[in-house]
Amino acid sequence: MTSITELFACADEVTGTATSAPAAPRGEAPLLPVVGASTTVPLVDGTSRTYANLDCAASAPALEAVTARISEVLPLYASVHRGAGYLSQVSTALYETSREAVARFVGARPDDVAVITRNTTDSLNLLAGVVPAGGAVLVLDVEHHANLLPWVQRSGGAHAGTGRVATILPLEPTVAATLDALRAELARRPYALLTLTGASNVTGEALPLDRVVEIAHAAGARVAVDGAQLVPHRGFSLAASGVDYVAFSGHKTYAPFGAGALVGRRDWLDTGTPYLAGGGAVRDVRADRTVWQPAPARHEAGSPNVLGAIALAQACDTLAALPAGALEAHEQALRTRLVAGLEALDGVRVARIWPDSVDPVGVVTFVVGDLNPGLVAAYLSAEHGIGVRDGRFCAHPLLAHLGASNGAVRASVGVGTTAEHVDRLLLALADLLRRGAQAEYEVVDGCWSVVDDTRPLIEVAGLDHLAATAAAACGPALDD
Repeated sequence: MTSITELFACADEVTGTATSAPAAPRGEAPLLPVVGASTTVPLVDGTSRTYANLDCAASAPALEAVTARISEVLPLYASVHRGAGYLSQVSTALYETSREAVARFVGARPDDVAVITRNTTDSLNLLAGVVPAGGAVLVLDVEHHANLLPWVQRSGGAHAGTGRVATILPLEPTVAATLDALRAELARRPYALLTLTGASNVTGEALPLDRVVEIAHAAGARVAVDGAQLVPHRGFSLAASGVDYVAFSGHKTYAPFGAGALVGRRDWLDTGTPYLAGGGAVRDVRADRTVWQPAPARHEAGSPNVLGAIALAQACDTLAALPAGALEAHEQALRTRLVAGLEALDGVRVARIWPDSVDPVGVVTFVVGDLNPGLVAAYLSAEHGIGVRDGRFCAHPLLAHLGASNGAVRASVGVGTTAEHVDRLLLALADLLRRGAQAEYEVVDGCWSVVDDTRPLIEVAGLDHLAATAAAACGPALDD
């Protein structure tokens, strides 16, 4: 591996300045073992390299502990809640125990309830349906679409006719000014709920939750947190923070088996409109009336995702078992290394929301001169075996605020990320700035790809049309 010192020598050739290599930080080894860490991918020059997954903010790889747990319980899988058979009782116990583990992981209070959902988007749409009728909602324009669109009342939309009014508050130049704006808006009129990100999926930044909760509760508003990027990367507690609701996803918490959770105060969830109408959510159904269950069953109609819930619970327990501060230290070391290296490259601009924000999670977004972000991402993949994300990251208003309406490149780290992954990205970008891409690229149906790509497919069923599938999935409208 080329050393970090040599990397900065490469950067010096581009910038014409002398740059000192940072001291070797933590992060030289993975914090936890993840599935697929040794997977190799083909490069356009005919060689192959171990894949460097720097797209954990989109979907994180499974923890080895999670897949081991699924293998253990899969032979016990059966119907849940309504089966008299022994395995049905076992599966029901595993499902409900998993719910308890998920609630425990986010510091749920004794009277809180945990609803098992598909993901953060599912959770926030569910929550949007139980806010009391007429209750006003306040949201910032920093949000991922999952925590923006459910709250926007639109003609014919899911919540049209509820009487709800959503106010989108523009960002201010600093954290302090944004908190002042929140305080002023909450004082201007009554709000039922303030909902905001726990950590931006674009920059990793966030407002201080303790201050936000203090301001909101003083004004009589509850607080909901989009924890998709916060929960897997930082210790979080509903009880300690005073937050009323948190939503997060298994696929970002190293448990990509299709489950997520909404955890929080019971009263709205017990009385709000059931998220889905169907079996399991009801106590009694007759032709003239329906008697619904309280939460969580009220919002979990149909056969639940038992294995997904078990996987999420195992991921929560595995992360919770790490030594205190280990997760934060690992991630901060990698983020510091990444940001320092990016800022040493001439023409690379790292996106930031506020100059006074502190303790961002390991999500870093940047632009590379005037190069198209899609081209940069395709180059990193095809010529260096690095996976990053490009586009507007389902946060279009924020990208416009950051001066990147045409998109950017995002690198994100996790428990399986190493310093070698970060160094390889920085070296690849330095090489791109110095020599340019060595392969020829073209845009096909909105997706950047190698012209006449001859890389062999990994021998897995269903990959016969990999290139066509990728092009169809990353057109201009699908830019998460």
